[in-house]
Amino acid sequence: MRLLKLPEENIGIKFSLFFIIIAYIFSLSMRYIWVADFQSVPQFHWHNELMLNTNDGYWYAEGARDILQGHHEPNDLSPINEPLSLLTAWLSKIVPVSFETLILYMPSFLGSLIVIPIILIGRSLGQTSIGFIAALIASITNSYYNRTMTGYYDTDMLTIVLPLFAVYFIIFAIIHQRNRFLIPITLAFALNQWWYPQSYSLNSAILVMTFIYAVIFERKNHYLYKIALFIIIGVLSLPIWVKLAIAIGVFSFFHFRPALDQKWFWALFGAIILIYFATGGIDPIWAQLKGYLFRESVSSEAGGLHFYNVAQTVREAGHIPFNVFAERISGHTITFIIACVGYALAVIAYRPLLITLPLVGLGFIAMSAGLRFTIYAVAPMAIGFAYFIVLISRPIEKGWLKYIVLTVFTGVALYPNYLHIQEYKTPTVFTADEVSTLERLGKIAGHEDYVISWWDYGYPIRYYSDVKTLVDGAKHSGDVNYPVSYILTQSQQNTADMARLSVEYTERGFETNNSNEIVATMLREYKIDSVDDLIDSIQLNPTILPKATRDIYLYLPLRMMDILPTVTLFSYLDLKSANNPSQQPFFYMSQQAQDTGKTINLESGVSLIKDTNSIKIGNQEVPIKSFFQVGYDANKKLVTNQQQFASNGLNVIYMASYGRFLIVDDFYLNSTYIQLFVFDRYDKSLFEPVILDPMSKIYKLKL
Repeated sequence: MRLLKLPEENIGIKFSLFFIIIAYIFSLSMRYIWVADFQSVPQFHWHNELMLNTNDGYWYAEGARDILQGHHEPNDLSPINEPLSLLTAWLSKIVPVSFETLILYMPSFLGSLIVIPIILIGRSLGQTSIGFIAALIASITNSYYNRTMTGYYDTDMLTIVLPLFAVYFIIFAIIHQRNRFLIPITLAFALNQWWYPQSYSLNSAILVMTFIYAVIFERKNHYLYKIALFIIIGVLSLPIWVKLAIAIGVFSFFHFRPALDQKWFWALFGAIILIYFATGGIDPIWAQLKGYLFRESVSSEAGGLHFYNVAQTVREAGHIPFNVFAERISGHTITFIIACVGYALAVIAYRPLLITLPLVGLGFIAMSAGLRFTIYAVAPMAIGFAYFIVLISRPIEKGWLKYIVLTVFTGVALYPNYLHIQEYKTPTVFTADEVSTLERLGKIAGHEDYVISWWDYGYPIRYYSDVKTLVDGAKHSGDVNYPVSYILTQSQQNTADMARLSVEYTERGFETNNSNEIVATMLREYKIDSVDDLIDSIQLNPTILPKATRDIYLYLPLRMMDILPTVTLFSYLDLKSANNPSQQPFFYMSQQAQDTGKTINLESGVSLIKDTNSIKIGNQEVPIKSFFQVGYDANKKLVTNQQQFASNGLNVIYMASYGRFLIVDDFYLNSTYIQLFVFDRYDKSLFEPVILDPMSKIYKLKL
């Protein structure tokens, strides 16, 4: 252990502050690359500013907007009490920039704060240079950059910063062991849990790790158990002011009645533990484990119905290969391996670093739980890498040579991350044309009206149109996704009936607190076993359809075509069975085509054979039932030409204005999305067009 422990650095506060400033500026400058790349793209700008590149950001922006306006509609799901919305609204009043500029750059300025606790951790161990090197690497490592880049307006901007501050305060307290260092621990944990309630599991794990550290290494050191006590207080599921009041009270007890400290400590500890279990305990932890580690494709929900599990379609919640896992955490597989070795050696040399182990553990479960968790291991692994290169440079006696070696190794570690930033050209969520359509809709629709679209677009729709939606980035369980999927993929009459049912039952559900159980409630109240039977009965007797209380609009963007098969999964199933249908409807799309004269070759080995009017898919040939060519003429009028070739087979749609080929079966051909978006064919008794823009089309329901 002595061989692994490095000579303590004598770096003053001024130099430490200098390191923090340099690391912070470096982090900010890397996040400006995205801005520079897209500054000249008009379609990515709105209100003279670049738009956001994450869907979830529009939820918090909606909340901040409504806070500033001082009102919002009942049950519109606006997050006016979310910490990020509250912080944004507050900053908007004091920072002299536009609201759009504020939400664009907040992730960069707040996310870059990660350099502060990392450098302070290094300083607390007497190794500020390790903290500095680690801060440079961690601030731009793939996963951390992706979730704190300019435009990624989300809680991730502080989700790692706050736990790292908590870890720093624990390490600092372990080293210096003074009662006055206890309250900052509670404050850090309380702020972390207020900002991101899902951090409850991580906070609890850090608590357990601190207790284990005390038992293994210093079981007779009373102060370490005090640290654990103040962590528990910060973790309690209570309002932040209550936790701080408890912490101040306990601190006062220790400070003013030291003689009673030892005598009553464990009784006090036990009382706080009881409050911990009474206000949540391990239930939230178990719920998160089930959600991420024990996912099923079909989940059983209200009324014993079986719905498709949305977690199966979210990329960031899926399994990832090792090389992606390593690159997300350290930028490169080799860097990651060195970081792992360095971290293990650093923990041996500096035991307090064991407190970072829960961060590493949570980051490493990404291999099975999804890449979103890799962000947690970034800082500890960066510290591990920094420690390793400082350790191997230790034998170098000449100071200037040592600095050159450290600079080269640091540069080598930073370079893959820099390349990732250069290549990570994440576009804005919507284009200016799409936003223009939504703002036009906002002037047509009322605030109580509903706009139905897939959940990916829920937040931007609400932000730009100021309307209500059935589903969004947080409200997308199988029960609420089912009717929306049904609406988008069924025939127009079925779509119209389900749209009215879903909206009216959702509004009723807010009054009974079961707005996420609308399908089960429908079936129960109509005393019908299946959705198909319910729709059939309504079409036989339209008077049983709920009375319309508000207008309903369908928002059909071109971009939804890319995910239409995924959308279909949520309603193309038997709700009474836990098994999905073995075969889904056929949908194929290609944006590349090569005409050879006899064939039109598409992507993935699919080709259209002209002589036989057939489609070759692998080794199988299928007849073309109908061929459609759809495109806009010089007057921007949609023109459709159709040729009928066979009574059975697949349908080919050539969207000339978009350069796309679609190959679909009759299910998709007759779906509301294809009929209304691709062909502009709508039942005039059911729908009326509101906005028919080539990028997104909006129809109003007449029922």
